[in-house]
Amino acid sequence: MKFTNTKVQMMQNVHLAPETDEDDLYSGYNDYNPIYDIEELENDAAFQQAVRTSHGRRPPITAKISSTAVTRPIATGYGSKTSLASSIGRPMTGAIQDGVTRPMTAVRAAGFTKAALRGSAFDPLSQSRGPASPLEAKKKDSPEEKIKQLEKEVNELVEESCIANSCGDLKLALEKAKDAGRKERVLVRQREQVTTPENINLDLTYSVLFNLASQYSLNEMYAEALNTYQVIVKNKMFSNAGILKMNMGNIYLKQRNYSKAIKFYRMALDQVPSVNKQMRIKIMQNIGVTFIQADREKMKKAFQKLITVPLEIDEDKYISPSDDPHTNLVTEAIKNDHLRQMERERKAMAEKYIMTSAKLIAPVIETSFAAGYDWCVEVVKASQYVELANDLEINKAVTYLRQKDYNQAVEILKVLEKKDSRVKSAAATNLSALYYMGKDFAQASSYADIAVNSDRYNPAALTNKGNTVFANGDYEKAAEFYKEALRNDSSCTEALYNIGLTYEKLNQLDEALDCFLKLHAILRNSAEVLYQIANIYELMENPSQAIEWLMQVVSVIPTDPQVLSKLGELYDREGDKSQAFQYYYESYRYFPCNIEVIEWLGAYYIDTQFWEKAIQYFERASLIQPTQVKWQLMVASCFRRSGNYQKALDTYKDTHRKFPENVECLRFLVRLCTDLGLKDAQEYARKLKRLEKMKEIREQRIKSGRDGSGGSRGKREGSASGDASYVDPLGPQIERPKTAAKKRIDEDDFADEELGDDLLPE
Repeated sequence: MKFTNTKVQMMQNVHLAPETDEDDLYSGYNDYNPIYDIEELENDAAFQQAVRTSHGRRPPITAKISSTAVTRPIATGYGSKTSLASSIGRPMTGAIQDGVTRPMTAVRAAGFTKAALRGSAFDPLSQSRGPASPLEAKKKDSPEEKIKQLEKEVNELVEESCIANSCGDLKLALEKAKDAGRKERVLVRQREQVTTPENINLDLTYSVLFNLASQYSLNEMYAEALNTYQVIVKNKMFSNAGILKMNMGNIYLKQRNYSKAIKFYRMALDQVPSVNKQMRIKIMQNIGVTFIQADREKMKKAFQKLITVPLEIDEDKYISPSDDPHTNLVTEAIKNDHLRQMERERKAMAEKYIMTSAKLIAPVIETSFAAGYDWCVEVVKASQYVELANDLEINKAVTYLRQKDYNQAVEILKVLEKKDSRVKSAAATNLSALYYMGKDFAQASSYADIAVNSDRYNPAALTNKGNTVFANGDYEKAAEFYKEALRNDSSCTEALYNIGLTYEKLNQLDEALDCFLKLHAILRNSAEVLYQIANIYELMENPSQAIEWLMQVVSVIPTDPQVLSKLGELYDREGDKSQAFQYYYESYRYFPCNIEVIEWLGAYYIDTQFWEKAIQYFERASLIQPTQVKWQLMVASCFRRSGNYQKALDTYKDTHRKFPENVECLRFLVRLCTDLGLKDAQEYARKLKRLEKMKEIREQRIKSGRDGSGGSRGKREGSASGDASYVDPLGPQIERPKTAAKKRIDEDDFADEELGDDLLPE
């Protein structure tokens, strides 16, 4: 019976393929085990009971699996015996399903062992074993640890060296750099024993050597620094080490070995790529500086060779050693013979060359011209031209004067004043000129006397003495000093120029003209001489010649505003308004602050009835002289004449606010407001009446005061006239007559304003 039921069940699981599906290759893919059908779980009473109760949470029953493939049937809730499955329909391990036994699964990898079945706890991560044992400590005496410790010590020494250098302790920095170098060599030897040479720390070696070379250089141990740099440069393993040749070039420059410095600079320049433009520019700048320094050394060497050239002149043979008359006659005879004259010329030429060379090289061979002169003086003092040292000192003082460093110049000259007569005369001459420029005529005269007494044949000293006398107004005596200077040196252009000014001051115009014409033959393009000749022709009332010579001045200095305005003035006198306007306008372009030129140009535009142009010049005049009411009244007058009455009224009002006591401005305001029918006319009329009354009272008081002090009045008038005739004695003063145009501005404009006939058009 059991066999029959089993057979029936087995037959139920057998499915015969239909004959129609014999050739269907894609059949069977939609067939699946009904155990996995979750749609029937709602109708499965056992499953629903397990969900509602704790039946589904019971542990599964593990059954011993027999060696046969037939499982023991278990009765289900339905009264049938089937194989036990899991709560989700998964067949048991080893169960037979569809005639196939389910394979056994491995559980050891998930932490399940046989020991677990004997009561061991589940511990897949082996946490019950406790913490892991600590790592094995490395030995401190290992070679790797020693190498790391040495590297650390070397880096610390390099850092300490750099810190000491930044603090200014160069000696300590060098010691630290040396210690770092020694330890680094020990480190390299240990690395070679432990590892291959490729594992050596090249960056550390480079930094140690570079720091050591830098410290050697800063401590001025240039040979050691160069050797250290050579070690770096020759090592092919150091990349970009060629740039350090620039540092080597700097060291050679400090040693004044300019050829090698230039060589290494050029080698460094070849190592720098063209992309790094800033570094290439700096290296090229160093090359240029080195060439300049090399030239300085060449100049010094050439100057030293120059002063060592022997003159082969025996001065002792011109001194008589005894009282022998025959020897004395021979000595006197050879003192002025042709050979002696040739020796004097030769010595003078040598001194000239030495002085000229010193003047040329002194400003450039050192950092300053003073240091250059000091070097030249020291070299000259050690040569056969000792007397030229004082002349160089004087040149040094003159250079200070040109640079307007008067204190240094005076200090040097006062020291030289205490020396021998020739040097004393030159120093006193310069001091006299210095005090004269400072308008300290008493000191200038005192030093001029010292210079003349020390050397009566010094034309510069005589000229300075004549200048001090000229400043005191004694022109005839000044002329005598200038003449004496010309007798001593006919080429003294300063004396010739000054005597021309003196003759001009004495109203001896012909003699003055002769002096300046002679000077013009010597100085062909001197603007000062040309201007003085033109000035004398003007004083001689020869304007055509004056214009001709002034044109020569313009050809020399075409931008001088004073010369241009003078030409405009002369053309204006001649009646040539167009030429006058041209030169006045050019003068205004170069110097727009000359009030006389501005006034003439404004009057010119008034004459030509270009009122707007005239306004521009009078407004500039009002900016230059803001306290002069005249210019603002002229601006208002130009507005009125151009027909812009509102602008004229505003200008008059603004002028009245600035100058409330100006009677002329109030008169214009009353007249203009009346003609325009404005109510302000009455107010301005009251102000005008009050000011006129105050002016009348003031004039009466002044008149009564004059009547009461007749004697004192005459005395005051005499003193006033004396002050008016005072002339500054510093130089020739030329009274320039006022031009007709200027007079026309003063009279015509204000007379027209008082008439008021053309205020409004008909």
